[in-house]
Amino acid sequence: MTNRASTEDFHRHQRMQGLIFAVVGAVAFSGKAVVAKLMYRMGADPFSVVGLRMAMAFPMFLAMAWWAGRQQQASGEGARLTRGQWWQIVGLGFCGYYLASTLDFMGLQYISASLERAILYLNPTIVLLLSAIWLGQVVRWPQVFAMLLSYVGVVIVWLHDWDAAALVAAGAHGLQAHHAITLGSVLVFLSAVSYAIYLMGSGQLVQKLGSLRLVGLASCAACGMALLQWWVVTCLSDGQQGQVAHLPWQAWALSAVNATCCTVLPVWLVMRGVQLVGASMASQAGMVGPLSTIWMAAWWLGEPVTWRLMVGTAMVLAGIVILARASRPGNAQTVAASVTRAKA
Repeated sequence: MTNRASTEDFHRHQRMQGLIFAVVGAVAFSGKAVVAKLMYRMGADPFSVVGLRMAMAFPMFLAMAWWAGRQQQASGEGARLTRGQWWQIVGLGFCGYYLASTLDFMGLQYISASLERAILYLNPTIVLLLSAIWLGQVVRWPQVFAMLLSYVGVVIVWLHDWDAAALVAAGAHGLQAHHAITLGSVLVFLSAVSYAIYLMGSGQLVQKLGSLRLVGLASCAACGMALLQWWVVTCLSDGQQGQVAHLPWQAWALSAVNATCCTVLPVWLVMRGVQLVGASMASQAGMVGPLSTIWMAAWWLGEPVTWRLMVGTAMVLAGIVILARASRPGNAQTVAASVTRAKA
């Protein structure tokens, strides 16, 4: 009886630890948008934000990939990657971390942090739609209902931004405020599409390399692309874009926070949570992300909180939960993984 009680206590403690990891990781990821918008207020632009973030995160991602590779070799599972697999990693890094991040930060200039997070949480629905188009996967009526619920929720949050356009699109750079809201929404949605393509293409490599090593390698590739982009944009614009010399020390400090607390650390926290409680439960715990974004955006950015924002966000989250439960067992893991995996 004592051993059984000890085992139950151990599993209960492990489950609680996993949920804490998943929740903290989701909140930390959500802080990315708030940090970026604070940097914009200090004179940064999307290229400098992405460039600084990737430059600071690169050594940590490189260490992550090295450590995960050593762990695999120690367990006898590590194998030399082929040239084709290296190119696949580069492609995944391009879609999942370089392009998705660049589009996301560009869109954040024009929309609220809360709308950005709501759009990104449509990721599982995009994976399902792309699977139906490319792989011929059958979409059932409960899944259709879940998707409609989520997209209606995003429209409601979008209307919240539309009503507060002059405030949330303060960095519109000459664009009419409502046009800026539309442009920002499209850019962030394309970011979600880019990450959905990454998720669909990463299945085989995840099984071979493990999530941690794949994220580390793909992120290293993305860091190289982002740094090259930073240099090219700065040169072509004669320093008008991507310039960082004029930024105050607070912007550099925020970039360090972005690279560590909002990028690399949450990767480990979320994946550790998935290991302890599984992707499905970790994804449900991660639903706190959009709610924490609303709170942080109101506290740090002064973004308004309205009934539309709360109702729309709740509908998005409800739709994702219904979608996960309506999916077949194999697809449910994909839906959960698309919520819990790191979005650098």
